[in-house]
Amino acid sequence: MLSVTPRAAERIRQLQQEEGHPFPRLRVEVKAGGCSGLVYDLAFAEEAREGELFFYSEGIELLVPKKSLLYLVGTQLDFTDGLEGKGFHFINPNATRTCACGMSFAV
Repeated sequence: MLSVTPRAAERIRQLQQEEGHPFPRLRVEVKAGGCSGLVYDLAFAEEAREGELFFYSEGIELLVPKKSLLYLVGTQLDFTDGLEGKGFHFINPNATRTCACGMSFAV
């Protein structure tokens, strides 16, 4: 399961409107890279790819490739706008190590 916080959902909708994306659909993937070995990848998606799983949270449809799900089970996507930085942050219970950037992790 993957979820978004109300703050993240609000920011996703704002970005959708600003960028002209017609659907509240977000693809969340894990790819090789970063200083810890794995990175999160977020992108608006008009259509699902074959084999992707669907999750709904706070009115946002999340598309997750099956191979990424193992790394994302129980993860929550949040958005912060504070002194320590503005942006999306992943709260991932599966991560054993994270990078200072917050986008790179290891399991």
